[in-house]
Amino acid sequence: MATSGCFDLLHVGHLKYLTEARSLGDFLWVGLNGDASVRELKGPGRPIVPESDRAELLAAWRVVDAVTIFPGVRATAFLRAVQPDVYAKGGDHTVALLNAEEAEALRECNALIEIVPLVPSKSTTNLVKQIAT
Repeated sequence: MATSGCFDLLHVGHLKYLTEARSLGDFLWVGLNGDASVRELKGPGRPIVPESDRAELLAAWRVVDAVTIFPGVRATAFLRAVQPDVYAKGGDHTVALLNAEEAEALRECNALIEIVPLVPSKSTTNLVKQIAT
């Protein structure tokens, strides 16, 4: 079982998402976007928390069994290395809109793709906006 993402400025939405993802298997491996890829995906002010701190915090949560930082914007190399039987993505994604390279890597290992609902109004972007006001 695997998932991936930025997980910047950890909050209860992340915890609930990862708890739900963990319930889909007996081991949860989190692929964590490195700092450069978070900047590319989220913009110049991100990440707020450096990759090594984000990885350490994620690894401390009981629902997470392993964390790997990957440098690229896409989790393709991580997925090919881990070869999960199940891959969880947040509810802001759909199977049909999954990145083609990531989808191919998941097909290669016959992974089931599960979409886990997001927790409404719980996001790093919302937290950043709150802090800024």
